[in-house]
Amino acid sequence: MITLTEENYIKAIYHLGNYGKDMVNTNAIAEVLNTKASSVTDMVKKLADKEYLNYKKYQGVKLTKNGINIAVNIVRKHRLWEVFLVEKLNFTWDEVHEVAEHLEHIKSDKLIDELDAFLEFPMYDPHGDPIPDKNGKFNKIDKIALLQAEIGTQYKCIGVEDTSTNFLQYLDSNSIGLGTTIEVLHKEPFDNSVKIKLNTTEMVVSQNVAKNLYLKAL
Repeated sequence: MITLTEENYIKAIYHLGNYGKDMVNTNAIAEVLNTKASSVTDMVKKLADKEYLNYKKYQGVKLTKNGINIAVNIVRKHRLWEVFLVEKLNFTWDEVHEVAEHLEHIKSDKLIDELDAFLEFPMYDPHGDPIPDKNGKFNKIDKIALLQAEIGTQYKCIGVEDTSTNFLQYLDSNSIGLGTTIEVLHKEPFDNSVKIKLNTTEMVVSQNVAKNLYLKAL
């Protein structure tokens, strides 16, 4: 039986390791999970014993196929619960992440499959991230960050990288959300800020905002 803490480690390693493809440094895991490096070492050894990952001293860790399957299942549950909270319980997109962090650890496959069907098999969560199906398959998304967008081109906002409450509330306060049409007017080489047009409103966003907004050309 896998524990909640073990699931949190596996999910963190999955995201840090480019969805399970790359080796992950234990210090990076410690930073993300806000824990001691020695605690990380102890845990990854346990996870290696359970064959959820491969651990090489001084090199880092990499999820096994079994570990990736567990991580994808956690991601599926998390994102489905986010959709449920927004669509059925009227949560806003900046409120759902923390709640879904708890709900993602529910172990009932039947509950999650029924939730998926109840929501009519959504393909994306409220932040624009793809939801894997019960077989672990993701829908491919063609997207670029606002930072890489071309001047004079119109785009539609289709996702965010940063799902923190502060960032999402910042977007809300500036009327930026999924589906918003954004035209790039100017890029400032000095600080990589970007001047954009939202309908009839013009504004300048920082490099940090521009790298966390995902767009698709219209």
